[in-house]
Amino acid sequence: MLTGSMPWPPALRVVGWTPVIREELKRLGTWEERHRRLVSRLILVLVLTAVVDVIGTALVYAFERSAKQTEIHSLFDAFFFTTVQLLTVSSQIKNPLTVTGRIVDVFLEVWAVIVVAGSARAIRASSRPATRSNVAGKRAGVRARARRGSG
Repeated sequence: MLTGSMPWPPALRVVGWTPVIREELKRLGTWEERHRRLVSRLILVLVLTAVVDVIGTALVYAFERSAKQTEIHSLFDAFFFTTVQLLTVSSQIKNPLTVTGRIVDVFLEVWAVIVVAGSARAIRASSRPATRSNVAGKRAGVRARARRGSG
């Protein structure tokens, strides 16, 4: 039990953390070029994913609506299936029954995995400010790849 006469443990001393918290809040309020690039890339990914969603919906509807034992009977069913595939790589609706529907489904899943992984990497990369050592390291890596002929 902590009393008035006992000092607070170092982990609970808020006074020492005040400058750190203040600095983090100040950093959250800054908007640098890397943040603008990240936002523009994420908007591009969202727009392209919406386009893939619309095209995928049309294709799934066209290929699956007439298949026997299909669960895709309307354009909304196709939209639901396509959107869920892009967001979670799974669905309550059975997997496509036709070969062409399965090809579309594989494309949707590959798109989702690549876009999610790429977006996560872009967010991570934008959280690190470019320092001289980072830039110098990247340049050295580019030069080394160029010398090997793989760049």
